[in-house]
Amino acid sequence: MQEDKIQEALIEHLYRNAYGVVISNVTISLGIIYVLYGSVPTDWLVPWAVAVYALIAARVLAARRFWKHPRTPASLRGWAWTAAGFSWISGLLWGSLTWIGYVPDQPHLFAFIVAILAGLVSGTIPSMSAFPPALIGSILATTLPVAARFTTMPGAVGDAYLFLLACLIAINIYYGRIAYRMLHEMIRLRLENVGLIGHLQEERDRAQTADRAKTRFLAAASHDLRQPIHALGLLISTLSVLGRRGDVPSCEARSLASSAKAIVGNLSGLLNALLDISKLDAGVVAVARENVDLGELFHSLRDEFSASARSKGLSWRVVDTSVRVDTDPMMLKRILDNLLTNAFRYTNTGSVLLGCRRRGAAVEIQVWDTGLGIPDDQKAAIFEEFVQLNNPARDKAQGLGLGLAIVRRTAELLGHPLKLVSVPGRGSLFSVTLPAAPIAAPAPPVGSTTRIGAAASLMIVDDERDVLDAMVGLLVLEGHRIYAGQSAAEVEAAHSKAARIGPAPVDLIVADYRLKDNAIGVEAIKSLSTYLGRTVPGIVVTGDTSPSRIREATASGFHILHKPVSGDDLREAIAAALSGKDVAARKQNPGTSGGKRGRRSTRR
Repeated sequence: MQEDKIQEALIEHLYRNAYGVVISNVTISLGIIYVLYGSVPTDWLVPWAVAVYALIAARVLAARRFWKHPRTPASLRGWAWTAAGFSWISGLLWGSLTWIGYVPDQPHLFAFIVAILAGLVSGTIPSMSAFPPALIGSILATTLPVAARFTTMPGAVGDAYLFLLACLIAINIYYGRIAYRMLHEMIRLRLENVGLIGHLQEERDRAQTADRAKTRFLAAASHDLRQPIHALGLLISTLSVLGRRGDVPSCEARSLASSAKAIVGNLSGLLNALLDISKLDAGVVAVARENVDLGELFHSLRDEFSASARSKGLSWRVVDTSVRVDTDPMMLKRILDNLLTNAFRYTNTGSVLLGCRRRGAAVEIQVWDTGLGIPDDQKAAIFEEFVQLNNPARDKAQGLGLGLAIVRRTAELLGHPLKLVSVPGRGSLFSVTLPAAPIAAPAPPVGSTTRIGAAASLMIVDDERDVLDAMVGLLVLEGHRIYAGQSAAEVEAAHSKAARIGPAPVDLIVADYRLKDNAIGVEAIKSLSTYLGRTVPGIVVTGDTSPSRIREATASGFHILHKPVSGDDLREAIAAALSGKDVAARKQNPGTSGGKRGRRSTRR
C-alpha cells in the first residue's frame, strides 16, 4: 500500500514537470529555428518544427487528461509509459537536429546544436528521474542520432566527440539514478510525515474527546457522590440533636440506621460501578469461560425480575431454551442484569421479553422492550459513562448512568458483539452474540457461598487512625486477635510486646494500599512477613480506582479488597484469604454479581 502511494506520487511528479518540459521545448525550438533559418533547407526545418509542436500539443492534452481522470495503480503504470513514449519521440526529434542542421562549411552551427543537445540531455534529470525508463530512454533517443553523426566525422575530432558523448551519457544516467532514489526517499518520508500528522490529529481529537468526557464524568460523579454524603450529614446531625435531648428512642434509631444504610448502599453502588469500569480499563479482570446452560440462567432471571414486572404492571416473558454457550457465566449474568434492568426502568406500558436465536455457530441473546426508545443520534452516547436520557435532574431512581458503559466494556472483554436496534416511542432491542457450546455436563450454578472461618490472629496496617480504630473494633468484636498500627514498624512493636507475654501467632496481614511516607501496603505485608520469618497471606485494601494502581495492586499476588468495605465484605475476604480462595476478589470483579448491585448501575 505504501509503495503504491509512492509510485502514484512519482508519476504525478512526472506529469507535473511535463508543463516545464513543454515550455522549455517551445523556447529552445524557437531559438533553434531562428539560428538555423536561412542556413538549413526549409524542406527539412519546417517538418521538424511541425513535428516538435505537434508532440508538444499531444503532451499538453495528455497531461490535462491525466489530472482530470481518476487513477488506479494499473492505469498509473499506463500513464507512466505514455510519458516515457513522449520523451523517447522528443529525444529522437531533438537528436535528428545533428543531421538536419549539419552544414559542413558552417561548423559553428553544428557546435551550437551539440551544445543545445547536451543541455537538453542534462535537463532530463530533474524532469524525468521520477520514472527511470523515461529518463534513460530520452537520453539514449537524443544521443544515438548524435553518435551516428559523430561516426561520419573524419579523424580524431569524431572520436573525441564520441568519447565525450559516452561520458555525458554515463554521467547523466548515474545522476539520474541517484535523483530517482532521492526522490523516492523524499516522497516516502513525506507520506510518513503526512501519516504521522494524521495520527497526531487523531490522537489530539481523541485526547480532546477524552478531556470533554472526563469533565462530564467528574461533574456527574461529583453530583452523585455529594448527594448521599449530604444526606448522611443531615442524618448524623439529626442523630446528634436527638442524642443531646436524651436517650434516642429505639424506633427512631432503627429508622435513622435504615436510612443511613440505604444511603451508604447507594454510595457503594456508585463507587463499585466506578471500580468496575476502572478494573475493565486496567485489564485485570480475568475471564473464566465455561459451558453455560442458558436455560438455567434464563430461569433465574425470570424469577429475579418478576417483582419488577408486577410493580409496573408489565408483561414479562422469558423464552425457554436448552442452548449452551461458551462464556464467563458471572460476566454474562451481569450484562443481562443491566440490560433487563434498563428495559424495565424505561418501559412504562407493554412488555419486556428475554430470548435467544441461533445464528449459525453463534447464539444471539435478545432483550426486547416496548419502552421509550432511543434516537439514532444518541445510540452511541448511551454506552458512555454518566449518560442518561430523559433524566436531566439525575434522579437516582433512574440509575447512575454507568450500567451500559460496564455492559459495553464487559462485552468487549468477552469478545461478544453488542447490537442495538431502537425506534423512539416504540421500544428497543439490545442483543449480545456468543459462540454456541457443545452439550456438556451442567455448569456449576452462578454465585457461591463462602463459609466464614473461625477467629484468627491478624496484623492490621492503616495510616488513617479513624479507619484503623473502626476496623480493629469490628474485628475484635468478631473474636479475632489483632496487632494494629499506622505503619509496619508500629505493628511489629505491638506484636513483639504481645510475644514477650505469650504465644502470638499471625494468620493474616491486612494493609491499606497507600500508607504514610510514600509506603504502600504491599511493601508493608512483605516487610511484616520478613519480620515473622515466613510468608503470611495478605489482603490489600485500596480506594484507588486508577487503572494503573489497580494493575499494580493486582500484580502483587495478594487478595484485593476495594473501599468502601462493609463488615460482610471484610469477613468474607478474611475467610477467603485464610482458606486460600479469592472469593473477595471474585465478588468485586465486574460481571461477577448480579442482583441489586448490578441494577443500581444501569441506565439509558
